[in-house]
Amino acid sequence: MNTLKQSSDEEKSKPEPMLVDGDDPSPRQFTPRSYQTKVYQVARRRNTIAVLETGAGKTMIAIMLIKAFSEAVVQCSADNKKLIVFLAPTVSLVNQQYEVIKIHTDLRVKEIYGALGVDEWNAQCWEKEIKDYHVLVMTPQIFLDALRNAFVSIKTVCLMIFDECHRAAGNHSYGRIMKEFYHKSVYKPRIFGMTASPVIRKGVSSRVDCEEQISELETLLDSQIYTIDDRRELEDFTPCTREIYRLYDSAKSFSIDLKESLESLWSNYDASFIKWQESLASHYKDTDDKLKTMRRRLSSDHEKILYCLGNLGSLCAYEAVKVCLENGRNAVEDCEFHKKSYSLWKSFLDGALSILGDFLPQGSGSVFRSEPDIEAVNMNYISPKLYELIQILQLFREGSQVLCLIFVDRIITAKVIERFVRKITSLSQFSVSYLTGSSSSIDSLTPKMQKKTLELFRTGKVNILFATDVVEEGIHVPNCSCVVRFDLPKTVRSYVQSRGRARQSGSLFVMMLERNNRKQRDQLYDIIRSECSMTEAAINRDPDVCTLRACNFQEADAYFVESTGASVTADSSVSLVHRYCEKLPGDKYYIPKPFFQFLSSGDSYECKLTLPPNAAFQTIIGPLSRNCHLSKQLVCLEACKKLHQMGALDDHLLPCIEAHADTDFNVQTNDLAAGAGTTKRKELHGATKIRALSGAWMDRPHGATFYAYRINFSCNIVGQLYSGFLLLTESRLDDDVANAKVDLYLLSNKMVKSSVFSCGEVSLDANEIKRAMGFHELFFNGLFGKLFQGSKASGIRREFLLQKDNRLLWDPSYLYLILPLESSNTENPESWSINWKGIDSCVKVIEFLNKSSWLSAEHAKGSCMNLTTVGEISNNRKWTDTDIICLANSSCSVTDLKNTVVVAIHTGRMYSVTDVLLNSSADSPFDGNADSRATYNSFSDYFHKKYGIVLLHPGQPLLLLKQSHNAHNLLVDFNSAGGSKVVSGKPHSHVHMPPELLVCIDMPISVLKASYLLPSLMHRLESLMLASQLREEIAFNSSNVHIPSSLILEALTTLRCCENFSLERLELLGDSVLKYAVSCHLFLEYPKKHEGQLSSKRSWAVCNATLHKLGTDRKLQGYIRDEAFEPRRWVAPGQFCVHPVPCSHDVDTLEVPLNSRFQTTSEKVLVGKSCDKGHRWMVSKTLADCVEALIGAYYVGGGLMAALHLMKWLGIEADIRQSYLDEAINRASLLSYTTKANEIRVLETKMGYEFSVKGLLLEAITHATEQESGVGYCYQRLEFLGDSVLDVLITWYLYQTHTDIDPGELTDLRSASVNNENFAQVAVRRNLHQHLQHCSGFLLSQITEYAKLVLDEKNNPEPLQGRKGPKALGDLVESIAGAILIDTKLNLNEVWRIFQPLLSPIVTPDKLELAPLRELNELCDSLGYFIKENCISNQDLIHVELRLQLKDVLIIGEGIDQNRKTARGQAALHLLKDLKGRGITYVRCVSKRGKQELAHGSDLSFLDSEDCGIHPICGADASEHASKKKQKTSHLPLLRSTVQSTWSSSGKTPVINPVNTIKGGPRTSLYGLCKRLQWPMPTFHSIERNSRSLVEVGQGSEKGQCFSNFVSKILLHIPDIGVIEVTGEQRPDKKSSLDSAAHLMLAELENQGMLVIGCPQQLPH
Repeated sequence: MNTLKQSSDEEKSKPEPMLVDGDDPSPRQFTPRSYQTKVYQVARRRNTIAVLETGAGKTMIAIMLIKAFSEAVVQCSADNKKLIVFLAPTVSLVNQQYEVIKIHTDLRVKEIYGALGVDEWNAQCWEKEIKDYHVLVMTPQIFLDALRNAFVSIKTVCLMIFDECHRAAGNHSYGRIMKEFYHKSVYKPRIFGMTASPVIRKGVSSRVDCEEQISELETLLDSQIYTIDDRRELEDFTPCTREIYRLYDSAKSFSIDLKESLESLWSNYDASFIKWQESLASHYKDTDDKLKTMRRRLSSDHEKILYCLGNLGSLCAYEAVKVCLENGRNAVEDCEFHKKSYSLWKSFLDGALSILGDFLPQGSGSVFRSEPDIEAVNMNYISPKLYELIQILQLFREGSQVLCLIFVDRIITAKVIERFVRKITSLSQFSVSYLTGSSSSIDSLTPKMQKKTLELFRTGKVNILFATDVVEEGIHVPNCSCVVRFDLPKTVRSYVQSRGRARQSGSLFVMMLERNNRKQRDQLYDIIRSECSMTEAAINRDPDVCTLRACNFQEADAYFVESTGASVTADSSVSLVHRYCEKLPGDKYYIPKPFFQFLSSGDSYECKLTLPPNAAFQTIIGPLSRNCHLSKQLVCLEACKKLHQMGALDDHLLPCIEAHADTDFNVQTNDLAAGAGTTKRKELHGATKIRALSGAWMDRPHGATFYAYRINFSCNIVGQLYSGFLLLTESRLDDDVANAKVDLYLLSNKMVKSSVFSCGEVSLDANEIKRAMGFHELFFNGLFGKLFQGSKASGIRREFLLQKDNRLLWDPSYLYLILPLESSNTENPESWSINWKGIDSCVKVIEFLNKSSWLSAEHAKGSCMNLTTVGEISNNRKWTDTDIICLANSSCSVTDLKNTVVVAIHTGRMYSVTDVLLNSSADSPFDGNADSRATYNSFSDYFHKKYGIVLLHPGQPLLLLKQSHNAHNLLVDFNSAGGSKVVSGKPHSHVHMPPELLVCIDMPISVLKASYLLPSLMHRLESLMLASQLREEIAFNSSNVHIPSSLILEALTTLRCCENFSLERLELLGDSVLKYAVSCHLFLEYPKKHEGQLSSKRSWAVCNATLHKLGTDRKLQGYIRDEAFEPRRWVAPGQFCVHPVPCSHDVDTLEVPLNSRFQTTSEKVLVGKSCDKGHRWMVSKTLADCVEALIGAYYVGGGLMAALHLMKWLGIEADIRQSYLDEAINRASLLSYTTKANEIRVLETKMGYEFSVKGLLLEAITHATEQESGVGYCYQRLEFLGDSVLDVLITWYLYQTHTDIDPGELTDLRSASVNNENFAQVAVRRNLHQHLQHCSGFLLSQITEYAKLVLDEKNNPEPLQGRKGPKALGDLVESIAGAILIDTKLNLNEVWRIFQPLLSPIVTPDKLELAPLRELNELCDSLGYFIKENCISNQDLIHVELRLQLKDVLIIGEGIDQNRKTARGQAALHLLKDLKGRGITYVRCVSKRGKQELAHGSDLSFLDSEDCGIHPICGADASEHASKKKQKTSHLPLLRSTVQSTWSSSGKTPVINPVNTIKGGPRTSLYGLCKRLQWPMPTFHSIERNSRSLVEVGQGSEKGQCFSNFVSKILLHIPDIGVIEVTGEQRPDKKSSLDSAAHLMLAELENQGMLVIGCPQQLPH
């Protein structure tokens, strides 16, 4: 790998590399040297190849040239865009040249390399890069591909710079760019090439030969060589390197026996591979290829060992064997065949290690104690060449900082010498490493490791670097003091470039030569002479005389796309065909690739190309050609033409990726995680108005006709009576809404069943409507709102609400009447009558309060007023049981007063009379709290001082009144769900009140009681009306199918509503139905598209972003119920809202526009709380979930046809045409199955189904590897279809079977049933695997092993745990399902009839097994433990380590696999087994209601352990463990010193941010600390304390008084230390008390030196 190349200016100065002598502080301003200026001036006039020594500052000249062209690229118009392209041959050079250009110019620069995913860029991506940047720095292959694909035009480029331009020879990308595009273009950009050695061929080069090579380079690059003839200035600035030669003796002849032993060992194992291959019962290409690969590897390793033995000595040969073993150490062998081949190879290396070990003395380690001596050479332990290298390195010990670069030919040489040098104690002061290329060789380094190693060398952290020629070009290490050529360079380029790596002044360039080796001497002399010839030819080349030769390159065969200009040549067509095949679906047993068959005809050849079975076509024969190579290119060129014409290649000649035209999801976002349909994005949406509740009857002078609906209430407790009501609407309600039944849940086990009945039509005249409206206004405002506005305390004039024009209380869009009915013993809908008496009583109360003198303006000014009552009663009269009580508007007997509904005229509150307190009066002592009793002597005194009321009849007995209360949410049975009893609230309060302050309403108390049921009931009815309204819009009309509005409502209700139902179950079903419908449509609509393309189309069609857009297009967001019902915000028509939520969203309309203003990812935005306009923030994914749930609802209510209708209404393409189905059946019928007739017959018998079209079954059992047998079809398309078929069938079965389980558990059941592993087991248990048609030895081996495990499951209960079956087996089951579906003409019931027995037993909740990692996570959550994961990537393998800290022991689980998820699962499985051995297992138990509480409105992070619904089962020692825990707690006085000593020894005290004191803040800090340190979660114990008197709680701003308070105790177990127990302070609520305890715990940890609570800037990064 090459590092960044920089100019010599960079070498002279740090940290500003481009400055001369460091004089100029600005990196963009520099003073060029005179020779640089000369080259620059020439390059400004014409295309130039600058030939300058390494380190002479060629990059600076390029930057000067870039600046000269900057005006052209900056000032160009968008229509005439110009670019500067800088090409560098390696990624590291790209990176460093990019950095240099970016620092030294003001232009916008972009580096482009493969790791950016450039291979997947489309025209839009390239267009954006070209538009946004002035300079593109990239590798030449990327630029060549972009030109060929017509993403970039050569006309756009004004300057093209070639770094290391000598590489342009041959078929290099530099040359292809020039030949295919530059020379063919009318417009030609300026060319500037940079090189230190324009001559690159091996062998001696005369001046004539050099001139020929230079001429060829000039012709190709359309440029002329320019170099500096005056070398003096050049020599002043280029590094002065002293070239020396070190001679070493020829290698001693090593032991013949040793070599023969190694040869014999290799021969035996090679023969074993051959014998094993011959013994295989069946010969498959993949197994044969694997054996050939292993034999080649065996030979390669053997050759490496012998090479090291002969050139480096036996010690290095021994190390070489170790290197070879390490290269194969991480191989994952997943079948017996692989294991055996790996075992044979490893046995050979083990044998070689033993042979070499026997040769070496037992004390061979003594060789490295100081330095190897000549005796080690004589004994053949090390070679003379290696010994001489050690002597060279020894010379550096006395020097200052050394950076030595040693070039070797082979990777194995670099690795073993690096190991050898590390072990020499006398060189221990040096840090040693090696650097090799990133080729496909198993010895190579990854690009990441290359970059890291090179950076260590540049910074001096590595002193000695062994490297191959990968760093000959471009590496820039200013302090490199020595370059050693351990192996001689082979070309003048290699010689010049490697010498140029020695950059430090006075550095050494050491050439190691074998003594008396004439061949080496001649080779070196030839190179030196070639360099002289090259320099002389370049210097003496007169540009005026040496004109460029005409470019007469042979025109290559090519295909052009007229619309774009994209092209493919015969040369590039082969790679394009391979790239097309790579994009086709494959698996681990089958990699799609082309097959070539050559046919000779005399002196000509033609090639037959066979493409994979899922390609657009299978075979094509190319034209006759003069050789095989050309015939292969030409057939590929023809294939590319045909693939483009068939649409398999797009107009840019790239494999067609499914393009999705509709990408406008309202607003695009750069953050994919916050796009449409995601949980991260929140959107503001409005709420749809209910059309059924709108009305225009208020202004009709002659009355109106209403649709009437009777509401009855029936309590489950005998004797509890609730009055009925009549709902009057101007619009007719749908039948299922008009006959709804709703259960309302009250205290304890008390429940009221409400029923709605349609009662036909009712006509009311204008007077009756007015009276009814008066009832609404008084009753609902008195009960749930306020009848008076303003107060003396607030300074706002106190007014009776209904004195004003009341029209503002009525909204035409929400207009209905709900009136009380006369008590009746019958529930006959036709037998009812409106309680007009009670309604008129309400109207009279309004009139009384309007006329009341006490409400006059004078009272508002503060004067005291006497009350005028109906009768004149003496203050001294003695009251008896039969006496009359005088109220504000009437009088009645004591006996008639009980259970009367009254309104207090001074507050407007509504009460019911509980009792008459005959032994009390207004002169009785006031009964308030202590402060009130000290302020007011009596009730008369209280009303006089507080309200300015002088009672006329203080002698009347006081009335005991039951206060009205807020309505509660009665729709959820919190008690049966085990939740908090929200309905109960506070106990009902009773008050004492003088009668003369009360106005009587002649209304039964049963009406008052029933009124509290109305908010919940009406909320449910309104929701049903909204669902019915949506159903009307969808308009699915069927004579025998009716989708219930309750089902649609379920699909519109999220968990956040805290209802007994939600959309989750329907969403799960709808997801499967949607997937099935779309899959069927795509399968039939696109018969030529392969499984990958179909999957891409399906993924797009069913993804959340698509569903979100479809939902918003149909305005579904307005119908979604996404907030819990708040009864106090419910208002009836005519009621004034006393809990307003003004709109703060700056939206005037009810509907919110779909744009970015109303989208956010802020966590501060509260979801599920609407304003008075109905605007509410909603999670974007909710819309997509609702779409799926609606599809599920229509499938449940009306079957597939209803679901398809809904999809069509939404705009989802899922229609299924009969003609397409017939065509699919006809195509399958053309497949010949005669050779497989018996196979098919046996399989049909096992399935219990006979196919009408045998070709369908044949296709379903054919694996893609059958391509080798000439088969042109495979099961992939049917697998695509069958996957969705089994998904919907199993999901529908589970949905119907398990109606009472949590939706999350239903999802787990589906995941456990619908997965490849489960289907693979079905294939084996039903003996279907025997019929899979394939040509893969690996697949056969894995199937055989897996079948043995599955069938042996009875003897071994856990044989399959952590083991996955071959994917092909699961695919087989899915493809058969797809085949049956087509054969039965899409009869899902028939498919289920066949498959249900095959799939049985289907998993049930009690048999459900979670994935190991999830089970471990849930178990640890329940126990309060944290898991720490450490993941290490080693080439192709992932090593995962999971660490679980129990209370007193740390356990570790490990997993290794090519897939990280699988490796994590293995590690989790090991931990679970360990925990099981310790008696800790897991039982899952989540209630249906539990998840709803957890999902919304709950404080998820701080749930008590007993509330989380997960129950760990510990072993028999659990009680003993608990007792030990108590013992530790009891010895707390000893803990402080123990903790301090233990903690201080670690030396690392954790630091956290200052604790946030808002609710939940201290617990968040404590839990975060526990997770970070892997301490078990703390446990809390809270106690509620009640008091009859007020108690002070809290401190400072939190100080207050309350009757009840909470105190929490916290216990924190610190592993290997003990338990800390802290008790928090009193707080008014439980969560605050938990925070108090957590805060004190953190303070205690800080006091004990276990924690630092610091400022954010003190935190470690």
